Amino acid sequence: MRIAFYAPLKPPTHGTPSGDRRVAALYMDALARAGHRVELVSTFRSYDGGGDPARQAALRDQGVALGRRLAAQWRGGPAAARPALWFTYHAYYKSPDWLGPEASALLGIPYVIAEASHAAKRAGGPWDIGHQGALAAIRSARLLLCPSRDDLEGLRGVAPDPGRVAHLPPFLDAAPFRAAAGARAAHRARIASAHALDAGVPWIATVAMMREGDKLASYQQLAGALAHLQDLPWRLLIAGDGPARAKVEAALAAAAPGRALLLGALGQSEVAALYAASELCLWPAVNEAYGMAMLEAQAAGLPVVSCAARGVPEVVEHGRTGLLAAAGDVAGIAVLARRLLADARERARLGEAAAQRVAAAHSLEAAAESLQRRLGALAATAGAH
Repeated sequence: MRIAFYAPLKPPTHGTPSGDRRVAALYMDALARAGHRVELVSTFRSYDGGGDPARQAALRDQGVALGRRLAAQWRGGPAAARPALWFTYHAYYKSPDWLGPEASALLGIPYVIAEASHAAKRAGGPWDIGHQGALAAIRSARLLLCPSRDDLEGLRGVAPDPGRVAHLPPFLDAAPFRAAAGARAAHRARIASAHALDAGVPWIATVAMMREGDKLASYQQLAGALAHLQDLPWRLLIAGDGPARAKVEAALAAAAPGRALLLGALGQSEVAALYAASELCLWPAVNEAYGMAMLEAQAAGLPVVSCAARGVPEVVEHGRTGLLAAAGDVAGIAVLARRLLADARERARLGEAAAQRVAAAHSLEAAAESLQRRLGALAATAGAH
């Protein structure tokens, strides 16, 4: 079927790389792989990061008007060109979907949201307009897809029918990471030569943007954990950049001087090579919904050390594909990292299981199959009515 796709926070065509942009593109790929014709129908951003009611009201008015205009254009055109379903990726109080509910209602088509979230504490606060908009969109959705089980109960509490809320595990295109894992020795030799690294010591890989807030907090916890590992041989290789780079460098230099190599922002093929060439992925994942980077690491056959917070256990299975400390337990992270740095056999066991789990449950193919099953049932129900 023809699907109208929209991402109110950041469209997949946005110029700034981010996890949100990448996941939006992955949803479009999965829908296309499931046999649908997917069209990005708008790049309108509804994001208000400052809690400004006037800005939220203006964005609401613009978004609603745009949704009506899109519906009018489709209704005035050939029936074959109209979407049969509207699919929105990531709607929440800072970036609600004003377009989809309006256009879907006018066209009489099902409305679907993947990765919606509801925060009751935002009611009446500086983001109240955005909060109410996100809530209205959630209530009008015929299907709500959650990558993290952490959000399931919250959505079921506000959706008109809890049966409309379903779990869809986070996913990625695992092929580039599988391919990189098959050329591990070549990647390791190339990276070692390019950066004068000792290939005889374990490499720890971290891939994350460097910005204020949760990312910087994660880097600071990472530095704190590494400070406990000074007696072991290892190097930290980081792919990522951003406005907080100086603070990240300072934290790592103070905790583990001379051990970290900052590679800057890397493309997907370079990231895949970095993972494949390393021994483990280490990332505290402060307040992360689930962590795409950790999914990528596992797709390349790399075990992960992180924290069992929010949606991280969705992508890292403790004792099977990686090891998880309690949230914020810096010393605990260090203990688990030490365990894997010292045990190549356990690293290999966890890494192999990680790659298998990603292929079975978190691949683009698995997501396409799940989406086709759910959207097919939804379309059949809509047609019956």
